[in-house]
Amino acid sequence: MRSEKINPLFLPISTLPGIGTKLELLFNRLLGTRLINLLWHLPYNVIKRNKHENINEAQINTLVTLKIKVIKHIPSRFKRQPYRVCCMCNEIPIDIVFFNARHPVIKSTLPEGKEKFISGKLDFFRNSYQITHPSHIIEVDKINELKEIEPVYGLTAGLNQKIYLKSIQNTLNLTPSLEEWINDKNISKYSFLSWKESLLSIHRPNSIEDIALSNIFRRRLAFDELLSHQLAIEIIRNFNQKQKGIAFKNNKTLNNKFIKNLPFKLTNSQLNAWEEISKDLTSQHQMIRLLQGDVGSGKTIIAILSVLNAIESGYQAAMMVPTTILALQHYNNIKNLLKSLDLNVCLLTSKDKGSSRLEKLKNIKNGKCNFIIGTHALIQDDIDFKSIGLVVIDEQHRFGVFQRMAFSNKGKKPSILVMSATPIPRTLSLAAYGDMDESRITEKPIGRLSIKTSALTLDKENVLIERLYNKLQNNEKAYWVCPLVQESEEIDLKAATTRYEILYKKFNGKVLLLHGQLKEKEKESIMDKFQNEDYQILVSTTVIEVGIDIKEATTIIIEHAERFGLAQMHQLRGRVGRNNIQSNCILLHKDRITDNAKKRISKMKETNDGFEIAKEDLKIRGAGEILGTKQSGLPSFKIADLSYDNDLLDDVRDYVKEISINDPKLVSKNGLYLKNLLYLFERDIAIKTLLAG
Repeated sequence: MRSEKINPLFLPISTLPGIGTKLELLFNRLLGTRLINLLWHLPYNVIKRNKHENINEAQINTLVTLKIKVIKHIPSRFKRQPYRVCCMCNEIPIDIVFFNARHPVIKSTLPEGKEKFISGKLDFFRNSYQITHPSHIIEVDKINELKEIEPVYGLTAGLNQKIYLKSIQNTLNLTPSLEEWINDKNISKYSFLSWKESLLSIHRPNSIEDIALSNIFRRRLAFDELLSHQLAIEIIRNFNQKQKGIAFKNNKTLNNKFIKNLPFKLTNSQLNAWEEISKDLTSQHQMIRLLQGDVGSGKTIIAILSVLNAIESGYQAAMMVPTTILALQHYNNIKNLLKSLDLNVCLLTSKDKGSSRLEKLKNIKNGKCNFIIGTHALIQDDIDFKSIGLVVIDEQHRFGVFQRMAFSNKGKKPSILVMSATPIPRTLSLAAYGDMDESRITEKPIGRLSIKTSALTLDKENVLIERLYNKLQNNEKAYWVCPLVQESEEIDLKAATTRYEILYKKFNGKVLLLHGQLKEKEKESIMDKFQNEDYQILVSTTVIEVGIDIKEATTIIIEHAERFGLAQMHQLRGRVGRNNIQSNCILLHKDRITDNAKKRISKMKETNDGFEIAKEDLKIRGAGEILGTKQSGLPSFKIADLSYDNDLLDDVRDYVKEISINDPKLVSKNGLYLKNLLYLFERDIAIKTLLAG
């Protein structure tokens, strides 16, 4: 249970004074439902209010604080007319202006003849000074309550800075002083202040430096967040290692038969990965392992070897993927690879309804299905495996830790093999997947040619289309990727629909269009036509980024490449180069692009190595974007920035090892303080794991 000290921070935001239903919805949309979320939402800038005795010394279009005397009110007579309050500031006229004003409120706030302090943006309109909608109207004797430096927060429409500032200050007033959970060594090394002092300093800054990335207040909170995350991972990892898993037999009959029938040799990298996985599968402990490999490196083959090991040991295996299209593709490819073996491979997705679904569920329950390939449908409550021994999770970045753990409730502790085709740097891998062992495939299959990557400016697109027309006469196919689905007035881009119309005419209708707004059934139909009929080009948005495998596709054009991240471009490039024919990737971009866009395009031309690209992506973009919301399985840190806080992560991991050795169950005095930390960052799962273990 959480301690009484921190409980107030977990109250709903609606408990703050002045937060009604409408504001509560806005806060919830921006941050979540609890007060603690306000503390982790840090300011991104500060504003400085300059106090002036003489209005002539103030700069136009700056925030100023002025002492004024109210002379008279000129109320608005119709809706769009402004309400003016005529005032004097040290003998100089100034108007305070309100639109859509409530007359009684203005009259009571600024009574005629009274002196007040006004704070807001100073304008000069029609030869007169004015402030429109002042942010603060203050009694003369309370002027010291107005801060000259004020933090600025990123907000959602309908929520203004004034309301937010009042809410964060009320939350800070509820924030308790807590006992220190960071060890003396790290406190001394970084000169950290306490948790509460750091929070107060960053939310009540005295200068822009107080909220900078390098600032010690933010660094302290980043250390706390990384510590909570790594400690939670270590607790879960320790718990998993104690769990008795399923020890598979060392019989390799099916594996040997499968490898013998492959039309290619496994790479050394694949063999090393398989050796590591095989050791785990035959041990007494539950395997939880991450298999990282670049696009087209042959991870699926290693997954199949693991599946065959499970089936030969008398267990079922399951493979979970993020989309129906990918599930269907895996199902068809794997069935083809396993056709010489007597196995029953089943496909289960959300498309299965009625009697068809019931029949599949029955075959899964009675064990008739050896190997089940599916989407999230595999972790629904009505799925009952007879003897699940291995779970393979493809495209890990689309799934979170809870979805991984769901299979542990489907029977004995099955071994879990997680595959990721999004290479990420070792630092991010440790942060994201610290609860797993890791294997990496770093080579491409033998005989696979490197993809040639080139760049062209958009004014050469007609030349490109002509070249493409000639290339596709050899029964090859191409992808043309666009970043938008429809025209936007704000962004000058040719949308996928427009590009489709241009190419449709040029290629005599042998062009298809695919985008995220289509229904699953329509997407599948289009992919089936592109793969099996004589269509030459698939114009698409980034929905083809993950997993699509069509051998005849040898060219990919990425339009407006300057708008794509490095990792995303590399993922898209991986849709070609899946046979022994030379494949090409053309990056089509505007004539004038940013320095970062130039760096990204240059790196794409320079290398096909996904791990190299991931390192460069980290340098250019930082971890915040790499670990963003699209990759929901990776932790999206609120405060820590792994591209900047690398050094903190190293020290955090050392400290966590120390805790794991000396106080694994967090029963010491410091252990209790660390539990507070886990609760503050909502890593409750670690505390539940401790209680369970």
